[in-house]
Amino acid sequence: MIHKLVLAALVLSVSAPVLMAEVNFDGKAFDLNSEMTKLALSVPAPAADKAHRPAKEWTIMVFVNGKNNLEQFALKDMNEMEMVGSTDKVNIVTEVGRIKGFDSSDGDWKTVRRYLVKKDTETAKVTSPVLAEFPKVDMGDYKSVIDFANWAKANYPAKKYMLILWNHGAGWIKARGLEATKGISYDDETKHNINTPQMAQILKEIGGVDVYGSDACLMQMAEVDYEIMNYVKFIVGSEETEPGDGYTYNDFLAPVAAKPAMDPEELARVAVDAYANHYAANKEGSTQSYVRTAALPGFLDAANAFAYAVTQAGEKDLAKKAMGAAQSYAYPENKDFYHFAQLVLAETKSDDVKAKGQALMSYITDTLVGYNRTTNSPGSGYWNPPANYDNSHGIAVYLPGTAAPAGYAELQWATYSNWDEFIAWLALP
Repeated sequence: MIHKLVLAALVLSVSAPVLMAEVNFDGKAFDLNSEMTKLALSVPAPAADKAHRPAKEWTIMVFVNGKNNLEQFALKDMNEMEMVGSTDKVNIVTEVGRIKGFDSSDGDWKTVRRYLVKKDTETAKVTSPVLAEFPKVDMGDYKSVIDFANWAKANYPAKKYMLILWNHGAGWIKARGLEATKGISYDDETKHNINTPQMAQILKEIGGVDVYGSDACLMQMAEVDYEIMNYVKFIVGSEETEPGDGYTYNDFLAPVAAKPAMDPEELARVAVDAYANHYAANKEGSTQSYVRTAALPGFLDAANAFAYAVTQAGEKDLAKKAMGAAQSYAYPENKDFYHFAQLVLAETKSDDVKAKGQALMSYITDTLVGYNRTTNSPGSGYWNPPANYDNSHGIAVYLPGTAAPAGYAELQWATYSNWDEFIAWLALP
């Protein structure tokens, strides 16, 4: 099973004077729109048209960073989106990047393109109109996402918005070579990625969205969700790595197109179901959930109370045992929060730990995690062992067993919770 974990410049909207300098008028009246069409350039809609466009129900914005070994899946997912396409009520807008060295299909273009996704029956070629094309874009720079999303909102307004970041991910933890706080969207051309605090900056600068989704590995963590909670209502993500195929976009978008008036929480649920149904049918292990951001402050309080109770009870050995046995993921320091608390409760001698732990577990299942689904895999050999995620409850947390690296203190979760102190306490002999 291939997983996602293992797998500026001159733009086409150049100014009219530059275009005129390169156009052969040939004695004829100059028609800018005609000449731009010949040059395969996008002609922006007149401002008056934009101003009078009726707002649709949803604009779903997908930032598809295929500038790495996931390139083939970028094209596959675009074709899945085209199986549904934008409608009179739903805009599907993407920015897709490719580079040399990974995939040569569909004309082997190696630029960054923006699309309004249109429905077609061609499954091996993207046929949607290219709205803009850029020779170079650093898709590991958070400002590139801001530029794309603000453009999408301005040109394709809607009552509700979803933003999806598509690429590799690894929760908050340190990046390749431990040189930067880790997050999402790795650009192999620039060697940059978007870190967790920058995810919050993106959502802030674009005015927030109703639903945020990580089509990427390991992103459904307390540390990530708390960082971005002020700018989104619902967060969809996976505790575990995602299979390389990630979202199955036709399965996700078809229900939205059929019922465009659905509210943000229903759309988040649809996203979870589409993902889980696909991997259940394939007998692949997976996790996917959505979190209610309005519940995150209460979650922090419940986590604080539980951690404090454990430290006051002096049950360090028990906490370490539970940490070692708790459901973990591709990075073993990522633990399912509920399962960790459950294992502590199973052996604690403290009534306060029992009470605070039960309150935390109930809060996770009843209030914080709106919907959680897991699928298991029977395995098929050495490279694809069996996978069981029955102990995954929809939200992970960082428990390294050692002192947290310096970057952890930069996170809002560390600033406002006592979880970093709890990590430090566990790391002591």
